[in-house]
This record gives sequence, C-alpha cells and structure tokens, in this order.
Amino acid sequence: MTGWNGGTTSCRRRAPFRRSAPARCRKGRSSALPAALAARLRGGGLLRRRAVRQIGRMDRRTLLAATLALPSSLLAGRAAAQLVPANQAAAALQRVEAYMNGITTLRARFLQIAQNGGSAEGTAFIARPGRMRFDYDPPEPLLLVASDGQFLHYDRELKQPSIVPVSSTPLGFLLRPQMRFGGDIEVLGVERGNGFVGVTLRRRDNPAEGRLTLVLAEDPMELRQWVVVDGQGRQTRVTLTQIETGMSLPRRLFTFNDPSFFENEGRR
Repeated sequence: MTGWNGGTTSCRRRAPFRRSAPARCRKGRSSALPAALAARLRGGGLLRRRAVRQIGRMDRRTLLAATLALPSSLLAGRAAAQLVPANQAAAALQRVEAYMNGITTLRARFLQIAQNGGSAEGTAFIARPGRMRFDYDPPEPLLLVASDGQFLHYDRELKQPSIVPVSSTPLGFLLRPQMRFGGDIEVLGVERGNGFVGVTLRRRDNPAEGRLTLVLAEDPMELRQWVVVDGQGRQTRVTLTQIETGMSLPRRLFTFNDPSFFENEGRR
C-alpha cells in the first residue's frame, strides 16, 4: 500500500521462508517494497486493475456507497472540517480510545482508493493486539499481514515478500495492546460532522513518517475508515463495510514466519 510504511528499515526474505535461513536486515532509509512492486503501486498498475472487474459488482457498489456516505471534509482532512473545541476534544478522544481498546477481533470488507484514483478491494482481518491481514480479491495479487512486530508485503504474482517493522508504519497504532492518545502519539486534530468523528495522529518522534486519520461513526461508535498520508504526501484511503467483531480468527491467517504459510498461500 502506497504510504503505509515509513521506509526506515527494510528486511526481506525469500519465499517460502525457511527456519534454517535467518532473515538478513539492512538498516538505513530505503523503500520497504521491492522496487518493481513499489513502482506498480505508485503508478496505480496494481490498483487500476481493480477498477473494472467481473466479480463482486454488488459488493463493490455497496463499498462505494459507503464511501460516499462519509463526510467529504473528514475524508480529505481539510481545514474546512468542523474542528472539535478543545473542551470537547478530550471527551471525544476518550470515547475513541475506549472503542479501539475494546476491539479484540474484527473482520470487514474494504475498499482502498489511492491518490491517483486507483482502487482495490478485499477482506480485512484484525486480531488485537499485534495482528492484521488485508487479503485482496483476485486477480489482485497483493497480501499484507502484520504479526509478531513485523509487517509483510507479499506479491503472490511475483512470489516476493518484503518485511518492515510494524512500528515503522502509521497503522501500527491500531495494533498496540492499548491505544493511548498522548506520549509518543501526537493528536493533530479532532473533527466532527454528520455523525462521524475524525482523529488525525502521527508519531511524535518521527513526524516525517506521515499521519493517520481514523474516521468513526459516533452512534453507535464504529471504525469506518482510515486515511494514511505518507511522508511524500501521498494519500491512501481505506473504507470498511460489513463490519463484524468478536469472532474467532485462526492464527494461521497471520503466522507468515511459519514455512507452511507461503505453501498455503500458493494454493489459494
């Protein structure tokens, strides 16, 4: 996903992973994605293929309708959005904290829209703390999985994995055992409009990494969307629909350090 990582550390392994072959990590500022895959994402090649598809049309219309139902000011993070007064922001943040910390598992359909208009969709899984998976619908080959402090980008077509620390991505906020607005999480703004609340965050000690905006319905409170803006200003928006919580999710969805993980994915 364009803009989902800070690019601070890159650690790549060959697929399938082998227990006898430890990962080699290279420090320094570098792209977390293989160059070919990153270029295709930035150019919209991978995402644009999802713009016209023969399957899941009804599901896609549902996702697009849900996106349009969200307040445009919150989606864009514009200054024209209604800012929550300081005396009300604390209460709003407490509600968002309580909701996020109450999530143990979540499953939802997602629609992702890149800044260039390219789109993709699939199924998202979250198992807090620490685990997340974005399973893109075929023929999109991309798979994203977070587990054990690592974030895997895997192109099923190229059979090429790339791994970065979860802590280097803005989405790492969602996977913490407890989300607390303060400390190393800097709140840049709280917005409200049409029954939604938006909270924009960034890592205090690494503002160049980018920022994350969470958009939640207020009554009842429910995570509906997040917007990631990376260090280069590129925006990626992910909207959730058909949201379910509290279900049991098998660990095999997330355990990509198990050698059988890629064997299983190869049969999908």
